[in-house]
Amino acid sequence: MNTPDTHVSVAVQAEVLYLINLLLAPGLGFIGLLWLARQHANDPSELIRCHLRQTIVASLWAGALLIAVTLLIVLLGGFDNPATWVVLILYFVCCHAVLILFGVLGLARAMANQLYIYPLIGSRRW
Repeated sequence: MNTPDTHVSVAVQAEVLYLINLLLAPGLGFIGLLWLARQHANDPSELIRCHLRQTIVASLWAGALLIAVTLLIVLLGGFDNPATWVVLILYFVCCHAVLILFGVLGLARAMANQLYIYPLIGSRRW
């Protein structure tokens, strides 16, 4: 039987897997997140559904932003141009830091048993 503590635990796990995907093991954290979402696909808890959906959508956005824009910067600026590398490093560090901040805020909300929608990249429905 699902208790409120179980709901918080699953929501926290989702947020931790999002952060693992960004910080420690890209791809592996996302696979873990998809596995967790599959395990709780039909869960009646609004908290679980919200945090799982937010972390999956944010992970997809993070991958698209970090990979596609990085490639675009390199293609437009040229691989040998030092300015390209300055712009690329600034973009990557700033974008990555914001995505991590969203994850930390989501983790804090999950631990407080509250719903959370990621700013800008979050899904408005769950």
